[in-house]
Amino acid sequence: MKAGSVYIGTSGWSYKHWRGSFYPEKLAARRHLTYYAERYNAVELNTSFYRIPLPGTIEKWMTEFPPGFKICPKMSRFLSHMKKLNDPEEPLERFFGVIDRMAEFTGPVLIQLPDNLSFKPETVERFYGILEKRYSAYRFAMEVRHPSWFSAESISMMKTSGVTLVIAQSGLYPYHEEVTAKDIYLRFHGPSKLYDSSYSKKTLGGYAEKIHSWQQDGHQVWAFFNNDIHTYAIKNADTLKKLLSKK
Repeated sequence: MKAGSVYIGTSGWSYKHWRGSFYPEKLAARRHLTYYAERYNAVELNTSFYRIPLPGTIEKWMTEFPPGFKICPKMSRFLSHMKKLNDPEEPLERFFGVIDRMAEFTGPVLIQLPDNLSFKPETVERFYGILEKRYSAYRFAMEVRHPSWFSAESISMMKTSGVTLVIAQSGLYPYHEEVTAKDIYLRFHGPSKLYDSSYSKKTLGGYAEKIHSWQQDGHQVWAFFNNDIHTYAIKNADTLKKLLSKK
């Protein structure tokens, strides 16, 4: 069996407080993405959660992506938090009408749900059906924050539709570790304080063992650090990369 690929990065790259600690002081902000992409093979696009990027912005980004680089766009909160997955046709068309421009660089599309959105079989079945029928060129990863999504019925539907259950570590939201698709998607929000706490080498070593095992089983693994404060995300991503390089 061919080993899968591993992609490691952070949840976004445009952080002013990374200047001087990650980005060189004199590096122009317009060069930050190029600098980032020279050091990591993937990144999450968090801005698309709040506002879908302009087509021209995406065109510019693609000139800075090196071969093999991947970007995982985050679905608009209009669909996930306001519509709560109901009537998804128009929000999906609007989102992919822009995101399609960088399809060749796109990894799994992240759909992050609010913690008050419980699993509703009828809604989810319809939503997954639309994804399979109209957006089969993409893969999807669901980060859920209500425990009802970990039910046997929900997990079965994910496996049937090839949707990845995000393994999200935060110390705040429910944690569930289960493989539901070929892609395995991890998000690290901070082990204690959200966005503002760092993972120990021991903890990351445990995840490195799991990632290596999943990789050997042929899975593509995606690991993103969202604990951006004090550049913990950068430090933890670097540690995980080093641990995996020794496997």
